[in-house]
Parts: sequence; structure tokens; C-alpha cells
Amino acid sequence: MQAFDTDILIAGGGLAGATLALAVCRLVPGYRVTVVEAFPLPEDPAPTDYQPSYDARSTALSWGARRIFEQLDLWSAISRQAAPIRHIHISEKGRFGVTRLASEEHRQPALGYVADNRWLGLCLMDALREQPAIRWLAPAQAESVTTLREGVRVGIRQAEEAFTLTSRCLVVADGGRSGLREDLGIAVHQQDYGQYALIANVSTERPHGGTAWERFTERGPMALLPQVSGPEPGHRSALVWTLSPEDLDDVLALDEAGRCARLQQVFGWRLGRFTRFGDCHHYPLSLITADECVRPGVALVGNAAHALHPVAGQGFNLALRGLMALVEAFRFARDNDLSPGDLTVLSRYRQQHAPDQQQTIGFSDSLVRLFGDEYPVIGAARNAGLVGLDILPAAKHWFARRAMGVTGGGSARQPSDRDREHWQ
Repeated sequence: MQAFDTDILIAGGGLAGATLALAVCRLVPGYRVTVVEAFPLPEDPAPTDYQPSYDARSTALSWGARRIFEQLDLWSAISRQAAPIRHIHISEKGRFGVTRLASEEHRQPALGYVADNRWLGLCLMDALREQPAIRWLAPAQAESVTTLREGVRVGIRQAEEAFTLTSRCLVVADGGRSGLREDLGIAVHQQDYGQYALIANVSTERPHGGTAWERFTERGPMALLPQVSGPEPGHRSALVWTLSPEDLDDVLALDEAGRCARLQQVFGWRLGRFTRFGDCHHYPLSLITADECVRPGVALVGNAAHALHPVAGQGFNLALRGLMALVEAFRFARDNDLSPGDLTVLSRYRQQHAPDQQQTIGFSDSLVRLFGDEYPVIGAARNAGLVGLDILPAAKHWFARRAMGVTGGGSARQPSDRDREHWQ
């Protein structure tokens, strides 16, 4: 049998790759894990001295994501800087229909949470540095893949040095513009929405009260997600604003006061006056799905496998559930003396995650299309739908469970009822 340099090589040490590395070491001990990350690791990853920045990018975490991080013994750290979403308010500009969701209706302390990306990264790195089974190569780049009889050979470049590593399984976690996915010749299906997402932190005159606001407009959806850490606690929210290319250019050309005024026109006065508009980031929106998520010795996860519209905040949460499905496939391999890269093993990951992936992508895409249709009849139906969701308990419960990431979409359900309860 061929000797390999590592058992599992994870190409990409971002949130998805780092979470997978920790999950493998804590939930399926015994594997040697190597992480190849393009950016240098922080000199001191301990989060004890963390000072939140007003303009830190953030991620919405579903209730299901919290359960996953609890399984990894990471939630107690993350929760120190995570804002609970206790209410969700969904509306459409110019119409009276509204849907309101509340955590107490579902006997939970929160429907979800919002955490700074940098804080998530620091918590992960603080936990990962205690794992002797993980080898980090950073900054380094995984540049090429050659399939072997029982694994893969990966070309690595670190500084001026080029070398190869053999692995029983390669996990591609290098993002939506995955170079390794391209090198493997895995095609993607891409559907451009013709829109951009503008990301910024904003402050409001009135406190958000733990409410996430989803506002659909004739130009596209916007969301305000509550934040509690950093300056102006209770008054700062993360804005995700969907704009056409022309509207994006108009907003970026404005000064801070002009951006606040433009946002006020679209969102309204539920939170009083917008008083601050932070640094802007933006990126084009499209639905991207890889035609293959597994091959012998290779698995795709996170944005390398699928990238969603941010309208429902499900991208990272879907990725987390996929990671847990892959971890369970690795557990099956270990318990049955199989290679983690065996196609039988990786096919279990694909079969468990595919229904969840299809349902979540379909849910997000349908929201974009439904609220992007300008026909009056469709608009009236949307309005009736929002009213119906607010007054029909069964429909509202279904929608809330999907928003909370507890839909039972098929991922991470294989091993036991206990794991199924925790990971969904």
C-alpha cells in the first residue's frame, strides 16, 4: 500500500476549511490533516484581546450553525461576540404585507446570530493551534492536482519553494473562484443575477432590538442584521443591499450623508434616522453550482461547491451542514477501514448533502425570482403570501425552520438520531 504524506489535505484555510479541519480532529480523531492557506496566519491567534472594528465584515449564523459549533466545543467562545437574532421582519416596499418571526414562538433563545468574520476566524485559530494532528502551510498555494491510484498528488508553492504532497483525500475549500476546481476540469453552472451585493455596517437612531430586517424592493432585496459588539452597541447593523450595476455606481458616488439618505428612502423609518454608513464592499451576484462535488480522492465544499444569492443568508450555513456530512463520511471510512478518499466514502457525502443543497438553493433562488417579478398580479400574490405567512401557523413554522437552518435537508443525518438532532 502506498505511503501518503497526509490523510486529508484541505486546500483553503478560510472559515469553511478551518472548520472542517477542527471537526475532523475533534470528531474523527486519528487522521493526519494538512491545511494549505494562501494568507499568513496571525502571529497571536488568541481572541482574548479582540477589539471589534466598526467596519468588520460579518456572517449570519443559523440556529443549526450554533448546534454545529456546540458540537465542536466552539460556541462558548463565538457567542461572546455574536448578536442574537430574536425577531425577523420581512416586508415589501410599497405593500402592506408583512411576515414576523419571533424566537419565543419556537421556544428558542434566538432564530440565529450575527458574528464578525474576523472573530470567527480568531476563535477557530485559537482552537486549531491546540490540535497536533494538523499541519499548517501558510502562506502557501495549492496549484495543481494529479490523481493517483489511491489518492492525489498536490502541487504546492510556498514562498519561492515548489514541492508536492500526496494525500489520501483532497478537500477543495478555496472559494467560489477555485483554481483547483478549474485545474481538475470540473465545470460549473453559473446563473448571473445581473446584480451586486453592497456590504456595509450602518448605525440607526433607534436600537435594532435584536431584529433582522428583510426588505424587498423593486430594485432588489436588502437586509439589516443586528450587531451588538463594537461602537454603538445595539444601534449598529450589517447591511446587505442588492443593487443593479447602475444603482451601485450611484450609491458609491455619494458621500456618507448621501448614502444614508438613499438608504432611508428605500428602507423607511422603522429604525429612525440612519446616522452612519461605514466602508462599502461589493461583489457581483450569481448562483454557482459545481457539476461534480466528488471524484475519487477529491471532495468540494463551501463556495467551491456552491455559491448562493445572499437574500436568505444561507450560504455559509449550507456549507457548514455540508462539512458535517463530509465528516460523517470520514467517520464511516475510519470505522470500516477505508480510505477517506475512497469513492464509496465520498459518495456518501454527496448523497447526504445533495438534498439539502438542492432545497436550500431552490429556496434562495425562488425568493430572488419571486420578489424580482414586477407584474402587478405577481406583486399582489406576494403581498398575500406575506400576510398568509404571518397568520398561518403551519406555513410560518415551515418558513422559520428553514430560516433557522433546521429543515432536515439531508446532510449529516447518517450516523445517529443524536447527531441528527444536534447538527440540524
